[in-house]
Amino acid sequence: MVAWRFLKPRKQERMVSIVTVISLLGVMLGVAALIIVMAVMNGFRAELLDRILGLNGHIILQASDTPLNDYDAVAKKLEEVHGVQMALPLLEGQTLASGNVGAGTGALVRGVRKQDFARLESVATNIKEGSLEKYEEGNGVAIGIRMAQNLGLLVGDKLTVVSPEGDVTPFGTTPRVKSYTVEAIFEMGMSEYDTSIVFMHLEEAQLYFNQEGVVQVIEVFVDDPDNVDLYKTDIIAAAERPLVISDWQQRNSAFFSALVIERNAMFLILSIVVIVASLNIISSLIMLVKEKGRGIAILRTMGASQNAILRIFIMAGTGVGLAGTAAGVLLGVLICLNIRGIQRVMNWISGTDVWDPTVRFLSEIPAQMDFVETMSVIVLALVLSFLAAILPAWRAAKLDPVEALRYE
Repeated sequence: MVAWRFLKPRKQERMVSIVTVISLLGVMLGVAALIIVMAVMNGFRAELLDRILGLNGHIILQASDTPLNDYDAVAKKLEEVHGVQMALPLLEGQTLASGNVGAGTGALVRGVRKQDFARLESVATNIKEGSLEKYEEGNGVAIGIRMAQNLGLLVGDKLTVVSPEGDVTPFGTTPRVKSYTVEAIFEMGMSEYDTSIVFMHLEEAQLYFNQEGVVQVIEVFVDDPDNVDLYKTDIIAAAERPLVISDWQQRNSAFFSALVIERNAMFLILSIVVIVASLNIISSLIMLVKEKGRGIAILRTMGASQNAILRIFIMAGTGVGLAGTAAGVLLGVLICLNIRGIQRVMNWISGTDVWDPTVRFLSEIPAQMDFVETMSVIVLALVLSFLAAILPAWRAAKLDPVEALRYE
């Protein structure tokens, strides 16, 4: 009760009240910033992981001695392994793609079997124009929406593909040029894929790259990508042929390690904001102790102990931190839950895309709150508020009532 009375604003203590409000706002903004940034970093990692693993296999098998010309039989054997969702024979090649406008762009042609394309849910469930059935029936291609926009292509238009590894003629090697009908346009939400990948029927890709009857790799999708090592022994045994095996963790280890380091660095940097706000609590409590010197002296003469005075001011300081933390958590959660709506409003206000997908890979700002991280932010803010209140409270407890009332 006394701590609350001390914190209630009075006309003659206006400056103390202003500093207290500033301290509360500082804690609130620091906590909110920490929660929002950590949620965005978590969402960014989760979305990237989902996009990468949705298109690329969790385990990659390559031929070690002889070409993979028995890929159909091997794929069937691999799909019988417990925990394997799909075995995807794949042929890839770098090309130059051009359309109705623009000078062309680099493209990665991925040849997959017709029946496998529908099983790539990250692509098949995100067809924006055209249809999956039309693509599977014809000999056309499926391209990303950003490639279609850059090259001015619509469904039914011709995409010209140029391969530097062309045909050998008496006059030298000439690039291989061929046009394909765009049968489907997809949007995965990851700029790198939507801009550069062209899906082609496996048989057509084999003819185009002069790799008839052969694939480069077989990509295996499993139930638990985080524990791919559990499947490797069974997969190698089921293949019944020499293969070189790798997994997505090995291929993307540097990328995801960098994301973890960046997330930890952002947590440490933004923790400084909460520390600065806690220093404001110290200054506001010191001013409060100075203003309440007479009241402290009267409490002491009435029988209040030093520990009682200590508790009063620790409660006052921690109360400011608690209120600021609660407000910060509420603000952070509201922003995280509505971050995509906020992004659209900011785009409308600025007239530009504030989240450029060509720079940040993803087309929208992701946010995924983690309970443990959120609780760690709350605990950090409350502990710092408590520590900030100790020094002013100790000074208040040590105040000599005789000195405080000498000139009253």
